[in-house]
Amino acid sequence: MNNILKVCAVFTVMSFFAVPCGRAQETKPPQKDEQAGEFSEWQVPVSLANYYFVKGAIIVFGTKWGPQPQTEQDLEDRVWEQLVLSYEAFRRGIKVEDKELADEIDKMVKAEKETFDWQKDKDVYSAWVKNKTKENVELFQNQLRHLIQLEKLRKEVLDSFDPQVSEEEAKDKFLNEYNTIELELKQFDLQKDAQAFYLKMKDPKSWVEASKKDPKFAQHPGFVSFEFLIDMWKIPRDDLYRMLNMDIDTVYQPIPVYKGYGVIRILKKRAADPAEFSRNRNVYFEKVKMIKKYRELNAWLKKLKEDAGIKVYPRPVAANKAQGPQ
Repeated sequence: MNNILKVCAVFTVMSFFAVPCGRAQETKPPQKDEQAGEFSEWQVPVSLANYYFVKGAIIVFGTKWGPQPQTEQDLEDRVWEQLVLSYEAFRRGIKVEDKELADEIDKMVKAEKETFDWQKDKDVYSAWVKNKTKENVELFQNQLRHLIQLEKLRKEVLDSFDPQVSEEEAKDKFLNEYNTIELELKQFDLQKDAQAFYLKMKDPKSWVEASKKDPKFAQHPGFVSFEFLIDMWKIPRDDLYRMLNMDIDTVYQPIPVYKGYGVIRILKKRAADPAEFSRNRNVYFEKVKMIKKYRELNAWLKKLKEDAGIKVYPRPVAANKAQGPQ
C-alpha cells in the first residue's frame, strides 16, 4: 500500500460525512472535488475520497451489517450501504468519544495476545498496525471510529423498535428449537423425478438396500432441531411436524427443499417437552422479540437506501480494479 488516507483539515459545505476525507489502496489521489456519486433524493454528493475511505475500512475490517462481501459487486453494495449509514449517523449527531475508540483498540490488542501499551509504546503500536493492516495509525483509528459510529447507529435504531410477541409465537419458537429429528434426504431438481423415486422407495427396505450399496446414496444432516432444518435445509415446517407423528423408517413424500425437491426417510425423532416451555417462557419471548427487531432493522435499512436515491457515477476501469479485495 503506497499511499495511505490522510485526514482532511477542511470539508466542503456539502461534505457531511462524519468519517474523515481520505482513501485506501489507491495509487492516484482523487481530485479535490471528484465525486463517486450522490444521494439524489437528499441532494448530497458523495466524494471519491469518502468512497475509498469506506471501501478500505470494509476490506480491512469486514462488516457487521449483513454477510461479508464475496464478490466485487457485493463489496460495492456494502460500500454504498455504509456511506448511507454514515450520513444517517451524522444527521442523528452520533459521535465516537476518544474513550470508546481506546476501548476498542484495547480489545483488539488483547485479542491478539499482545502485551505492549499501545498508548505509550507508539513505535511498537505503529509497527503492529502496519503489519496487521498495511495502514498507518491515523487511517487505522479513523476507520475504527467509522465502524464504531455505525455500530452505535445500529444499536440506536434497534433499540427504537418494540415489537409485540404473542404466546403462540414464543411457543412455536420453543418447539422449533426443541423438536429434534434425524433423517436422510435424497434431493432432486425436478418434482417428477422425486415422485418417481418416492414410488420406488416407499418400502423402506428398498431405501436400506440402496444405502448399503452406496453410503453416499442420500444426505444425512444428523440429529438436529426443526429450526435448523427449516432455516438451513428449507424443509417446510408443516411437513416436519407431520413427520413427528409418523413411525421411524417411514419414507416421506416429495417436498420442496433448499434446492428442488427432497424425499425423506425418518431415522430418529424426539418431541419437545411442553414443561420446558413453561420454565423458559421469558427466554423465548425475548428471542422472538429480537428476531422481529432485526427484521424491522433490515426493513428500515432498505427504506433508508431507497430514500437516499443512491446514484453511482461511472469510474475508470483501472480505478475499480485497484480497489478489489486483497
